[in-house]
Amino acid sequence: MFNDFNFETIYRQRSVSTPLVVMMCGVAGSGKTTFSQQLEKNGFVRLSIDEEIWATHGRYGIDFPMEKMEEYKKEAESKLRNDLLKLIHDKQQVVIDFSFWDRARREQYKQLIEKSGGKWKLIYIKVSPDDLRERLKIRNKRFDANAFPITEEVLTSYLKGFEVPEGEGEIVIEN
Repeated sequence: MFNDFNFETIYRQRSVSTPLVVMMCGVAGSGKTTFSQQLEKNGFVRLSIDEEIWATHGRYGIDFPMEKMEEYKKEAESKLRNDLLKLIHDKQQVVIDFSFWDRARREQYKQLIEKSGGKWKLIYIKVSPDDLRERLKIRNKRFDANAFPITEEVLTSYLKGFEVPEGEGEIVIEN
């Protein structure tokens, strides 16, 4: 999926003294988890809200009611934020497998990372809405932590609310 991307551009920025935190950014189905897993195979610790919710509460709409999703997202993000601070303190390289759909949240995390002694890299995975729809049709048939079911209505709301990073130091990957 990312055969044309040179991962060395990220790996070169790793440092023993100043840990690198890669912030993934993109709409559901863009490939954030696949990209993050590649970094994980090369020594990064991956933090995922979806996997944290799966591990603690099970699958959305099956093991817990849909109304609980926002509460569980906040709970998972809070835990993972604390994990992030500890990992930076321990000089670990980290990839945050979140959507980072809004600029304000991206800025909060950048500041948090810098104040904690790390450096950040924002990776924006850009995918056309039609390609997202096709990918989500396939993904919605899977049964795992990273296959949160996305309806057309939910995708439309995600696309409308997504704030494309521009001038934020991002690396854009067309996928």
